[in-house]
Amino acid sequence: MAVAFAAACSPLRALSPSNTSLVSDGAAEEPTQRAKLAPHPGSQKWRMVIAYDGTKFAGWQYQLSPPTIQCLIEEALTRITKLNRKELLLVGASRTDAGVHAWGQVAHFITPFMYDSLDTIHAAMNGLLPPEIRVREISPALPEFHARFSTKSKTYFYKIYNYPIMDPFQALYAYHSAYKLNPVVMQEAAAYFVGKHNFLSFSNVPHNDRLVNPVKEIFRFDITEMGPLLQLEVEGTGFLFRQVRNMVALLLQIGREALPPHVVPKIIEAEDRRELAKVALSAPAKGLSLMSVNYNNEILEPPEGCPAASFGRTHSVSKCKLAFY
Repeated sequence: MAVAFAAACSPLRALSPSNTSLVSDGAAEEPTQRAKLAPHPGSQKWRMVIAYDGTKFAGWQYQLSPPTIQCLIEEALTRITKLNRKELLLVGASRTDAGVHAWGQVAHFITPFMYDSLDTIHAAMNGLLPPEIRVREISPALPEFHARFSTKSKTYFYKIYNYPIMDPFQALYAYHSAYKLNPVVMQEAAAYFVGKHNFLSFSNVPHNDRLVNPVKEIFRFDITEMGPLLQLEVEGTGFLFRQVRNMVALLLQIGREALPPHVVPKIIEAEDRRELAKVALSAPAKGLSLMSVNYNNEILEPPEGCPAASFGRTHSVSKCKLAFY
């Protein structure tokens, strides 16, 4: 039976159903922080793939109020495992901002015990979480796996609905541009982002003091037309605070043909956020989705003696007992 959550998310110990001047999205951290997150000997690490509609949440990163994705997942885990958040050590691969969505967020947590099967905890997690958050997969992880530090790349999509009237079914998940956009010049401009660059010009001032390297590598930046919907797909080693939304904002100005494509390398070379601020504001969060966090296959190998991964239970009936017509 699902348990209702309090408005302020606190790690309750309830009954168990069974035994960045920059902040990045988490692609690089200090070695001392890595050491603090190391599991204790004899503990078991578990990996989750999580999808969420970020519309009404204050992002991924833990905070009590307003609730965040991490906060609600930790509360569900606490109720199931009877472990507190300092014991669970839940870590997400990407600190998505308020209003940003995800299909392929990855996180790991730690327990001092082993599960025989992951189907029960998987079902319990989705029973406790609000419907806007779903755990798509739970699997055992190697001790050296780390949701954030082990990443090879991350892929984000940004959706733009380019039509005079907004589709109400896209309103929560795409930015509406009533201006006619030119996807050809947008793709030409997007190609300038590909490669290894200092993206300081595309990073907003963060909410804390943690410093990271502003040099990131982008592997691809593609623009796909699907009728009135433009889907911008960017894959890279990591991204600075609001970097993707700032890159999209500049591409929108170029797509409106207010700026030429070759303005992109000039703003990159400036390494100054004020240069971008002269021509573009950040694109809204609702169009952005974290689609996948990518790892080398070796780090995803299941450890020996662990239960199989759970992808959710499939329900079936042997005989239909209801007359539908």
